[in-house]
Amino acid sequence: MMSEVSAAALVAAFVAASAAWLARASRRRVTGSTVGGTRRLAWRALQALSLLMAVAALATAAVLGWYGHRPQPPALRQPLFAGVRYVREVRRFPRPLVIHRVRVDLRAKGLSFLVTPPAALGSKRPLRGATTSDFLAKHRLQLAINGQVFSPWHARGPFDYYPHRGDPVSVSGFNVSRGVVYSRGRRRSRTLFISRDNQASIGSPRGAIYNALSGQQLLLHGGRLSRRVTRARRVWLHPRTAVGLDAEKRYLFLVVVDGRQPNYSEGMTLRETAQLLLGIGAHDAVNLDGGGSSAMVIEGSDGKPQLLNSPVHGRIPGRERVVGNHLGLFAARRR
Repeated sequence: MMSEVSAAALVAAFVAASAAWLARASRRRVTGSTVGGTRRLAWRALQALSLLMAVAALATAAVLGWYGHRPQPPALRQPLFAGVRYVREVRRFPRPLVIHRVRVDLRAKGLSFLVTPPAALGSKRPLRGATTSDFLAKHRLQLAINGQVFSPWHARGPFDYYPHRGDPVSVSGFNVSRGVVYSRGRRRSRTLFISRDNQASIGSPRGAIYNALSGQQLLLHGGRLSRRVTRARRVWLHPRTAVGLDAEKRYLFLVVVDGRQPNYSEGMTLRETAQLLLGIGAHDAVNLDGGGSSAMVIEGSDGKPQLLNSPVHGRIPGRERVVGNHLGLFAARRR
């Protein structure tokens, strides 16, 4: 099956080839300085430009058509790293869904965590925008997901958006990277805390605060759906990113649900996301930034970032969004 990368590469190849032809046509010299020669050159350039636009339009239509009718991937269960297991769950009812679940054994040897560190501590926008793949590659992590809602943000089209890579942003809530606090939101009930020795909790830290990542809504509390979820009147379907802990706080669950991709995966409501986490063993859970921000990435066998999910940014499936912060983990390779 054609991957997101190869589909995008197809468009790029067509456009690049056509652009090269246009450049060659423009560089051709016309012998003599006649008006007819100038007109012929202009006509050739116009033909080349028209072809470039036609090829780009056809290639884009082909890729978008493929995305609109591409089949769902097969279900998959696979150990990724020591103490880290991945499940790709595929559903057709109540709508097409592709769900990515990771269970992390917090007692596994060689495991540690990282929340995106600040680039300009003390400023109003202490972070620099980066995709989840950028974050994983920069810090040589083994797995990463997107984090909390950030600002400023806008998306008016495929190329008119903020932030781009490296743009300054801030995040909501209480966020800490290895003991460095860079966002001091008051509401900690929807914050995931992870200590230096991997003791995790939601709502209140266990020991000294080392890593902390705030979320949008509390999904589960004490093994039950939160009041925020049960009282929610809006039932919008979106891509989702969420984290959860089991009752013993041994297992950390990371969940990403693909969405906004008809016939492939159309997203979940908050209530469905909470029920999903409850069903896989979570006792407490928090909803993180979703929509076009949702991304789950691992370090591939070649050491490069590999997307597990199919994000959608600027209405383009397979395209990662630049986001504010992330949660990543270091894990040992399986023997």
